[in-house]
Amino acid sequence: MTATPTTLPGGTWNLGDRTIARFGYGAMQLAGPWVMGPPADRDGAIAVLRDAVAQGITHIDTSDAYGPRVTNELIREALHPYPESLLIATKVGANRDDEGGWPTARTPDDLRRQVRENLESLGVERLDLVNMRMGDAEGPQPGSITEAMQTLVDLQQEGLIDQLGVSNVTAEQVAEARNVSPIVCVQNMYNLANRADDALIDELATESIAYVPFFPLGGFTPLQADALTTVATRLEATPMAVALAWLLQRSKNILLIPGTSQVAHLRENITGAAVALTEQDVADLDAISS
Repeated sequence: MTATPTTLPGGTWNLGDRTIARFGYGAMQLAGPWVMGPPADRDGAIAVLRDAVAQGITHIDTSDAYGPRVTNELIREALHPYPESLLIATKVGANRDDEGGWPTARTPDDLRRQVRENLESLGVERLDLVNMRMGDAEGPQPGSITEAMQTLVDLQQEGLIDQLGVSNVTAEQVAEARNVSPIVCVQNMYNLANRADDALIDELATESIAYVPFFPLGGFTPLQADALTTVATRLEATPMAVALAWLLQRSKNILLIPGTSQVAHLRENITGAAVALTEQDVADLDAISS
């Protein structure tokens, strides 16, 4: 395996049997508005993917539901054949409807179909990492994850999946999933203002399981808080840079996947996440969620 670059902020993390940079890239924003249809600037989307790899990023997060198929096909066009060091994480458990909704799709047949579709659109014979997505657009919801995880384990044993994770889940579903199979990551919404998973992050860290926050900058509504602005001004940095740096310093098992469709913004995110926060900065930022 090619050595992982260590110049990105945060260093590296051992995700199961793979060593990846903690600073990764989320491909959701490469699709059209509301994650539907093609990008307005296809050449720009290709450019940002290639620049991400050139900058040393070794973890790209995607899903065949983005577009649908749009982001996976862009990744394949931009990066295939993939570098040995690159891990592409995808997720299953939801479809897209004509209105842009995310109806659940978690029966064994649904999951097998989605794995096949991801394999085809990414142009690979085995998926590096598949996250089992639960809940809905409102967040995690109660419900058993056992049958869905067992289906993915079956596909893993068939050689179609390397590693498994879970997404949009409760702490109880994490424990239930781990009773079915080892997992290497949990992907949930988490940021400075949304910290319901604090205890879960700490628990996962003791088990060497990664935590991958989606919407690290607030999602479709960017993070805004007086304390964040104050700290950013003090550090002569942007609020978004401070928010990313806080996540990297929050816990060593946090892996970042901020998304963008522009090369300049990608590089700004990388530079910004390297901002060093003092104890006072962290204390001021922690107060945002209290």
